[in-house]
Amino acid sequence: MDKVWSEVVKIMAAGVGIIAGFYGGWTPGSRVLVVLMVVDYITGLACALTGHSTKTESGHFWSQVAFVGLLKKGVIMLVILVAAQLDGVINGGEGVTLFRSAAEFFYIASEGLSIVENAGLLGVPVPKGIKQALEALRDKNDKDKE
Repeated sequence: MDKVWSEVVKIMAAGVGIIAGFYGGWTPGSRVLVVLMVVDYITGLACALTGHSTKTESGHFWSQVAFVGLLKKGVIMLVILVAAQLDGVINGGEGVTLFRSAAEFFYIASEGLSIVENAGLLGVPVPKGIKQALEALRDKNDKDKE
């Protein structure tokens, strides 16, 4: 049985390596985005489990809403993938990540704001400066795309 698990882990690691190659590697922006996505999902679940969710009429957990949340996070990662591919085409593989960085910063700000919103719903105070910084980052990157 240990040999089977060893092979499964090797196959999964190879798959992750291939996917990371399409993304152009693991950047600090990628790491921050993935951490914020996980934290946002957890805080969203906490809101739903305590009856504070704004996603359902009752404010409680509903598996379909939870699945849609995961689906949205998957689509975010697809947008980052497209941005990384655009960087490769436009910059001729020079390692410049203009589009990817812009997309990552936008989604980092969006995920951060969602965490702040969830914290507020749970009654956890959040420093005003953090919210303002996230809004400024989101707005700046949104304007840069236009």
